[in-house]
Amino acid sequence: MNDVSRHIEIMDTTLRDGEQTQGVSFSPDEKIHLARALLEKLKVDRIEVASARVSSREKEAVARINQWAASEGWLERVEVLGFVDHTLSVDWIHDTGGKVINLLTKGSEKHCRTQLRKTLEEHADDILRTVDYALEKGLIVNVYLEDWSNGYQDSPDYVFALMDRLKSSGIRRFMLPDTLGVMTPEEVQTSIQDMCRRYPGLHFDFHPHNDYGLGTANVMYAVKGGAKGVHCTVNCLGERAGNASLAEVVVVLKDKLGADLKVDESQLVRISDMVERFSGKRVAANAPIVGADVFTQTAGIHADGDHKGGLYESRLSPERFGRVRSYALGKMSGKASLLKNLERLGIELSPPQQRKVLARIVELGDSKQIITTDDLPFIIADVLESESYQHIKLLDCVITSGLDLESTASIKVEIEGEIHHAAGAGNGGFDAFIDAINQILARHDYVLPPLLDYEVRIPKGGHTSALTECVITWDCGDTPRTTRGVHVNQVFASVWATMKMINIGLEEQARRRAG
Repeated sequence: MNDVSRHIEIMDTTLRDGEQTQGVSFSPDEKIHLARALLEKLKVDRIEVASARVSSREKEAVARINQWAASEGWLERVEVLGFVDHTLSVDWIHDTGGKVINLLTKGSEKHCRTQLRKTLEEHADDILRTVDYALEKGLIVNVYLEDWSNGYQDSPDYVFALMDRLKSSGIRRFMLPDTLGVMTPEEVQTSIQDMCRRYPGLHFDFHPHNDYGLGTANVMYAVKGGAKGVHCTVNCLGERAGNASLAEVVVVLKDKLGADLKVDESQLVRISDMVERFSGKRVAANAPIVGADVFTQTAGIHADGDHKGGLYESRLSPERFGRVRSYALGKMSGKASLLKNLERLGIELSPPQQRKVLARIVELGDSKQIITTDDLPFIIADVLESESYQHIKLLDCVITSGLDLESTASIKVEIEGEIHHAAGAGNGGFDAFIDAINQILARHDYVLPPLLDYEVRIPKGGHTSALTECVITWDCGDTPRTTRGVHVNQVFASVWATMKMINIGLEEQARRRAG
């Protein structure tokens, strides 16, 4: 490990650069919630929340964020992108009560000449005019050198000449973007080392993009090269391939470089979930740190190693992030995977029973069935012909729906040997079933938990006759629980998923009463 042993500023730009993701637009309320979570809960050093002069709603959001930040003494930690337009961006930010402008300048000669059609001297004069006005208005000025990575490689004399004009102008931070994500880690380290040697008294940030999948690695090498701050976004949001992932950056800098960070890593998953909901962009199940599956061991040999001595555990433990390690059940499962899941459920089986259950798990896994820990009690009950977790049985169910008619459901269930009938109505077949089953459950003092997520799917390349899988995530307090149902009819797939949740809930209720 190359120990940098110094504080590194983490600047999150989810609300500005992350909003440049195709199809993402945060409402003012969403921006305020995210800004508060990033500063108050996650404790990043700085946030960039908007671009100046975008819209009146954007101005409203920035003003509300600044009002809250000022009340907490954090106004200098809220930043807004501004443009070299003399008074316009500065006045926009000043009117919102803002304190920091991140001025977007041209860091490559090609951008300066082609896009602005100006010489370096003309552009530098415009920048200094805007900087002077911002300082007069009491703003802190940071400067982006847009396309700096290409500028440093293709026209370094331009970069140095621009820096020489700006270095004594009162700018607090010089922010070096790899705008198109073209640099390698070694190039990042070498170029930032050079910038730091040439301008030893200045503060440099590095702003990566992830076009080659090198965003996090480039951040690491930027810090090794002397950068004092790095930029990232939650869930890798950003234009094209996105920016460096906040979760990855935080963990890599802490674990691999020993950097001093203020970020509360136990909040990373919570913030990721919030951004996922607000942005509508799903996080990949195998995304490092925050993905649903990243702390799940699939191979039986891995479960065996963990069972015997934690052989497949690392410093990257799920507990750091408020998560738990799990062991997948499927065709690659071994005895240790089963034992780990039985231990989690508090269920004991004899060796012969374990072999029977494991054989059934492998059989289901080989047929592409997705098996969760919550499915395990049902597999056990089926294999061992046991009544465990069979508190309720669905004996009959008729659901009708019409184009312009309210859906109805008529059900017959058995609970602890007692037969119940009920009829329900609702906005769709599943809603009607829930209405009916809730009438019966109320007699047994059980209430279904609220739904967090509901997903229906068929296998890729499937036909209209394919099995339908319904996956429901329930809000069970601190630990959300997921159940699945499979049926040729998607409504009945959701019914079976619900019956699993009811059986689990009734079992837990019975244990509480027994205890």
